[in-house]
Amino acid sequence: MDSSKLVKMANEIAAFFETDPDPSVRTAGISGHIGRFWEPRMRRALFQHLDQGGGAGLKASVIEALKSHRDSLLPKP
Repeated sequence: MDSSKLVKMANEIAAFFETDPDPSVRTAGISGHIGRFWEPRMRRALFQHLDQGGGAGLKASVIEALKSHRDSLLPKP
């Protein structure tokens, strides 16, 4: 899976939620959208990009959402 496309999509999601002044709402919104609408292989690839590449290109709000909701976003084996 192309990580640059995933980064672009995740950043677009973050742009929508960045209008909310409450950081916890932004984080929950980003992680909630990714959890509901991204298939497991997309989520795994995004976490691989975060873990191996340091999340290059991802907005800080996406990185925060991924880190704080990791357990609920990573597909169960």
